[in-house]
Order: sequence, then structure tokens, then C-alpha cells
Amino acid sequence: MNDTPTDAIKDESSEKVPAYSWYVLFTLVVVYILNFIDRQILSILAVDIKADLELTDGQLGFLGGAAFAVFYALFGVPLGRLADRWHRVRLLTIGLALWSTMTAVSGLARDYLSLSLARMGVGVGEATASPTAYSLISDYFPAKKRGTALAIYSSGLYLGGGVSLLIGAKISQVWNDAYPDGGIGGLVGWQAAFLAVGLPGLLVAIWVATLREPVRAPQEGASINHPLKDFFSDLSMLLPPFTIWHAAQRGPKALVANLAFAAATVAGAYVMIRLTGNLPQWSAMGFGYYAVFSWASTLRRRDPATFQLIWGTPAFVCTALGYGLVSLGAYALAFWAAPYAEVVLKLPKEELAFILGANGAVSGFLGVILGGRMSDWLRERNPSGRILVIMFGILAPIIPIWVGFTTDSSLVFYVMNFLAGLFAATALGAAAATTQDLVLPRMRGTATAAFFLATTLVGLAIGPYMVGQISELTENMRYGVLSLILVAPISMVLLIYAYRALPEAEATIEERARSAV
Repeated sequence: MNDTPTDAIKDESSEKVPAYSWYVLFTLVVVYILNFIDRQILSILAVDIKADLELTDGQLGFLGGAAFAVFYALFGVPLGRLADRWHRVRLLTIGLALWSTMTAVSGLARDYLSLSLARMGVGVGEATASPTAYSLISDYFPAKKRGTALAIYSSGLYLGGGVSLLIGAKISQVWNDAYPDGGIGGLVGWQAAFLAVGLPGLLVAIWVATLREPVRAPQEGASINHPLKDFFSDLSMLLPPFTIWHAAQRGPKALVANLAFAAATVAGAYVMIRLTGNLPQWSAMGFGYYAVFSWASTLRRRDPATFQLIWGTPAFVCTALGYGLVSLGAYALAFWAAPYAEVVLKLPKEELAFILGANGAVSGFLGVILGGRMSDWLRERNPSGRILVIMFGILAPIIPIWVGFTTDSSLVFYVMNFLAGLFAATALGAAAATTQDLVLPRMRGTATAAFFLATTLVGLAIGPYMVGQISELTENMRYGVLSLILVAPISMVLLIYAYRALPEAEATIEERARSAV
């Protein structure tokens, strides 16, 4: 398709949003729904996968967290940068086709290793989604409507997560009833479910390819290299041994710092592996944190303005990390609520899939929309108003989590799960819009990737695993879930700092970008 003229997309001073902008947003929501169906379907299938592949709760936590999250986060960095330079619609189309294919491949897995590798592939593909979507939405919607638009997009997270429980349970049940001894090729219900949700994504990719790509005005400081050349260069900034070569290019001090951080990461991972016995989890986490350090160090030299507005802005970092801890709890609950209800409360899979699926979809949708609207309303009255919504998202779920996961009543559990999801969901649109507001337009994809480093390497990579590991150590899944409450004080400290620092940071964006060059 031809690029859309810039003036046809939006006028920042206009109150009216063109109909085509809403059509693009609708399409992106559908993509995000698929994104989270493919990501979260593992939750409702977890008990069956655990029994079939003879896994532990810690291994399940790895599959639901770091196996996906580390690769999602790391590839999100160069792909986010690519979204700032290349054809975003084309990039999203390729990514959607890749993660749909890898979801289907998950259905062919026969052991822990093959399923882990497939989940890593899903993570790589899905890393294209939000950087491209956030950047497109920011072009199609004016700043004062951006929080609402991003919240509507983010509703796909909860709709997809909820639908995944319904679809996964139903497909698995129907398949197992029809083929109790295994169907074609010996496939069982959970494998059929992966195949059934993965393959339709290839058709949606064709639909996405028809969207119009907005023309972006030339940006000061933009790279003169071909976008794909920059992508592979950015990717090399994350992957050893290229990380060491990049450090050496910056001088002896940079090389020593890189090697020292690598050594510290290996030592930390080794200690955690000895303590927990989980080699894949801590190897992936160590690799992820080392890669992020290497990328940020190289970015500081190659694009000092972008580095300054992201890593060099405490308001950005504290907002991302503060919300990252909100997402830690949200991802852990989304993954473990169904297995908890099935194992501890002895609820039938079909019932909990229907109720938890509907709970997640409705509560998440309402929470993210209401939170986005409220964050826009508060921002008009207070430059830091959106941070208040993120604070609400970390504090409000505490009581529902405590009550819901200490009760023996299924009704109370379902109601508290709904409230916890509703309250936590309010924070996402506010946090996403805040990070977009703190950078220049040409940096939006990179800012999205940095934001998702926090939500994945802090939230998704740690949350499901932490609950699984504590459950395994205490032999009580209830204790694992309740441990999530402990992250709230840390998040609040970060968000209070962000609240105070944000007005000045946003007011000095262009000045700080120029001074960094």
C-alpha cells in the first residue's frame, strides 16, 4: 500500500480523530488479542502439560515466563529501533506470521526442550507487536487522545488472555474426548489447542498487510544507514561475543566494564542455579540482563540523544520499573490463577476456564479503558497525573489477592480475581502513555522496547517463575501467589520518585536531546 500523507493522519491541534485511525486501532486490537491468546494459552493447559511432560512447578513457571519473556524483551530492542526507521506495517506482518507459526509448532513439542524452544520463537515474533503498534497509534492519534487509544489497544491483552482460557480448555477437552489415546500423530488435547490457535494468525497477517503506513517527517539525528543494516547492528549489540567487540570499540574502560558485568552476571546466575536447581531460568535471566547492559552501553555512544531521554531520564526508568512490578503481579496471576483453582480449590477445568476467562476479559478490558480515560483526565490537570493511576494499579489489588487466595469459597475466589484484574489493569495505559510522552517522535519504538524490557524482564520473566518456585519450595501454591504482595512497597518508592521528577523531564525533552548530541 502507498504511504498515507501526514496531514491525512491527524492534526495535533484537532479534536476530531479520522475514521481510518479508529479502523487501524481496531485492527491492532485484533492483533493484540491473538498475541495474548498465543502467549497465555499455556496457563489453562499447564496441568495437562505438567503431567504429560513430567514437569515441576518451577519448569512450568519458566515456560510461562522467562522462556518467552527474555527473547521477547531482547528482540524487542532492535525491533523497536527498526520500527522507528522501517515500514511498521510490514514489520508487524512478518512478526505476526512468525509467532503464529511458532505457536503451532508448540503443538508439535514432545518434551520440555522442544516446547521451550518453541516458546522462545513465539517471544521473538511477538516482540514486533507493541513497538510497531505504539508507534502507529502515536502517529494516528493526537497527544491528548493517546492515553485512551493506547488503553484501547492494551485491552487486547486482557481479551486475548481471557479468550485463551476458554479456547484452550474447550479444544483440549473436545480433542481428548474424541481421541482418548491420542489423535493424528499421537497428538493430545493440549497439542491440538496450540495448533488450533496458531494457524489462524497467518490469515490475520494478510489483513494487517493491507494497512496504510503513515509518512513520518524527517527527524533530526535520525540514522542515515539502511534500516535493516541498523537492525542487525543493533542485534549484534545484544549477542555475545559481538557485545565484547562493541565494548572494545568504545575503549579499554568500556571493555573492562562489560567483562566485569558479564562476570558478575555469570556469578549471580550460578548462585541462583545452585540454590534453585533451575538452569534454564537463571541462564536466560543472566543472558537477558547482560544483553540489556551491553545494548544500553552501546546505544549511549551511537545515539546519545535516545539514550539520554530513556536510560538517562530517571522519570522514564522509574515509571517503567514501577509499572514492571505491577505487571509482575498481573502476569503471575494470569498464569497461575487457573492451575491454582484446579489444584487447590479442586474446580473443574471447564468451569474455571469459562469463569476465569470471562473474568480476565471483562475486568481487564474495563480496567484498562477506565484507567486510560482517567489518566488522560488527570494529566490535563496535573503533569504527573498519570502516575497516580499507576500507583492505584499496584495498591488496589493487594486486598483482593489476599482474600481471593486465602478463601476456600469458589465464589469469593472468582470475585476477588475479577477485582484484582480490574484494578491492576488500570495502570497499563497510563504507564505506556507516560513513556511515549517522555521521548521525541523518532524514538517512540525504542521507548516502547525499553518499556517492555521492564514489563518482561522484571514482570513476565520473574512473576510466573517466582510463584512456581515458592510453591515448589513450600509445597503450597497459595504461599507462592501471596508472595506477590511483597513487590508493592518497592513499586511505590519508584513511582513516588517518578511523580516528582516527571514535570521537569517532560518540559526539557528537546533541550536534553540537543545537549546530549
